Amino acid sequence: MENFREELSEPVSPLGQCFDSNFLNLYLLVVLEFEVPIHNLPIASLVNDHLLCIPRFTSTMVCDEKGVKRWKQVEVKLEEHLIEPKFIDGMSMDSYDKTFGEYLSRIAMEKMPQRKPLWEVHVIKYPTSNGAGTLIFKFHHAIGDGYTLMGLLISCLQRADDPSLPLSFPSRKSSKNTNNFFFRRVPKCFSTAFNSVKDFGWSFMKSTLLEDDKTPIRSAAEALEFRPLVISHTTFSIQHIKQIKSKLGVTLNDVICGIIFHGIRLYMKDIDNRSRKLKSTALVTVNIRNVEDYHRVQDMLKTKGKDAWGNQIASLHVSIPKLEDDPISNPLHFVRKAHTSIKRKRNSFSTHMTGMLLMMKNKFKGPEAMAKHIYRTIRNSSAMISNMIGPIEQMALGNHPIRSFFFTGSGNPQSLLISIISYMGTLRVTTATEKGFIDEQKLVRYLNSAFEMLHREAVKENIPN
Repeated sequence: MENFREELSEPVSPLGQCFDSNFLNLYLLVVLEFEVPIHNLPIASLVNDHLLCIPRFTSTMVCDEKGVKRWKQVEVKLEEHLIEPKFIDGMSMDSYDKTFGEYLSRIAMEKMPQRKPLWEVHVIKYPTSNGAGTLIFKFHHAIGDGYTLMGLLISCLQRADDPSLPLSFPSRKSSKNTNNFFFRRVPKCFSTAFNSVKDFGWSFMKSTLLEDDKTPIRSAAEALEFRPLVISHTTFSIQHIKQIKSKLGVTLNDVICGIIFHGIRLYMKDIDNRSRKLKSTALVTVNIRNVEDYHRVQDMLKTKGKDAWGNQIASLHVSIPKLEDDPISNPLHFVRKAHTSIKRKRNSFSTHMTGMLLMMKNKFKGPEAMAKHIYRTIRNSSAMISNMIGPIEQMALGNHPIRSFFFTGSGNPQSLLISIISYMGTLRVTTATEKGFIDEQKLVRYLNSAFEMLHREAVKENIPN
């Protein structure tokens, strides 16, 4: 209890305050789709055992006498957090899919009241084409980032085949040898310094003065964060993505970004041929913790510093290659360009420099100024891409096997948010698009086309490594 009270006395982190400000109000939604009905799932006891033991889930944000937001413990009324909607009984599967999609879109846009802890669990006991029952976990981003919250949920789950065994995850390590000889380090230091300054300068300009062009994926409408979303999905074979990765000598993330970039440009060209030449930038989010796998919640709460619980994320500005530079007949260029750009930016210090800039804004001008900078960074770009890894084995919650799951976000001032997660040999790509502006079905079709074209080209024997 002593550690518990100490945690509650701490102020909300600077990023946590930004994500709950006049400029930003960001949420993360994680959706679990079950193989069997969940009428007997003991969700209340599961929440008591796994969530309410964490201070963030029994606290609200309040301002102290100096105007600093702090976590304050309150009484949790489970009936306010466990929500079970009522749908019409006996509908067709298509009708249930439509009803569920509308419900998910609606709760994604709803703002949580500040009087209660900032999380909810929605229990959908009706079938969809993806599951016999569904749980929707909605978290405010002030509680933590995707790594934190996904690690929390995974710590509540077990292996479906043998609960006594731990879940395992794909390796994040690159297959290439990253060791450098001494005579290569000096020029690399110079190039890293140059790229750091260049990338920081470009990122700063993109966050202040430079906006992406208006395109079929960027409406640039006012108050975009309050507009309804449409959430859609597609899946790719991880085995096929690994084939592309091995053939091109890049990373899995490079392949994924290449597929998404190519699919986006094909969609843009179809809607407006001129848009294939317009400037579009994606914000690719990265976890800046020095970790390979998810940590236990107890370990994250005890650890101080960079690997601790909270928001430890950054974003990379990555230009979406233009179709005029990369012919449709050669989609491999999109992967190679993604590889070159992301590798350079990850090896530079631009994200650390941007982090220092944000901390200075927070110190001298306050969290609202920091939030305004982040808001402009997001709004001036065209899309956000977030990627996390899931277990190799099938998961279960309370002995209820989970067929599939995905995550997405809301509150971003953008027309397009793409989130990716792996699970049991498949990669699920989720798009959250501005309703009435983006044709989500056509976009998903072009993402599938880009994947098929890329895989077909990569497996050809005459493609060099």
